[in-house]
Amino acid sequence: MTQQQTHQVNPYALPATTHSYLARSAESLSEAVTAEVPRRYACAHVAALRAAAALLAARARPAPARRRPQKNAWVLLAEVAPELSEWASFFAAGAAKRAAAEAGSSRAVTEREADDLVRDADRVLGVVEQALGLVPHLPHPGRIAAPGGRWSGRAGVA
Repeated sequence: MTQQQTHQVNPYALPATTHSYLARSAESLSEAVTAEVPRRYACAHVAALRAAAALLAARARPAPARRRPQKNAWVLLAEVAPELSEWASFFAAGAAKRAAAEAGSSRAVTEREADDLVRDADRVLGVVEQALGLVPHLPHPGRIAAPGGRWSGRAGVA
């Protein structure tokens, strides 16, 4: 049995929290598409974080309280869904930029970085939906398409 088969989930049996995080992820992504830099970057990062939370809500099993060190969502995602560890590392690396962007720093990120992160967040949302047994959403219209209309998801990440 492959790892993907091990994690097959009945989409109708997913917790309500999972569906809520997916909806909130899509909302953050929509906000990112219309936001100005640096808010675009921050909203896109939050969209990816909420997608990760959706997967964690569906798959994570709490450890006993006394043995549970605090871990951020990206560390947990890599543990619970090793197939998404590259995505987890990528978004974890952008957390400081997100914090600066949320603080309103106009120098935190470039327009290109913000647009790229919107595309990456859109892609990770689709990957999470697929991992949960759901039909992935269509890429968000607007700033999602790369110049020339080509899809620009993370290279080598599925």
